[in-house]
Amino acid sequence: MTEDGRAGPRPARAEALREGNPGRWLSDRIAEPDSALAAEGWERRFVTDGARAVEVVALYGDLGYEVRLEPVRPSEIPEGCSDCQLVLLLHFKTVYTRKRLSIRDDA
Repeated sequence: MTEDGRAGPRPARAEALREGNPGRWLSDRIAEPDSALAAEGWERRFVTDGARAVEVVALYGDLGYEVRLEPVRPSEIPEGCSDCQLVLLLHFKTVYTRKRLSIRDDA
């Protein structure tokens, strides 16, 4: 809790801010991509809720990417979130992208 009564940042987030890397506060274990997908050229982007998934697919598609939505893996759920695990597993997706084959072949 801060002096003005607001909740302070979560410990992992605070550590990332101290290290000057505010966008990467998940642990490496949580943010690690699926190794089989990575071997196929897929890049893990982020986790999104189902309502935003259609928007994400359209956006990355317009940018020239193939998009793959995968179920959230149990290892992507931070420890201590036992009350929200079911919601995360049922309603959230991990977004993977890769350049379309035709674009990758031109490189």
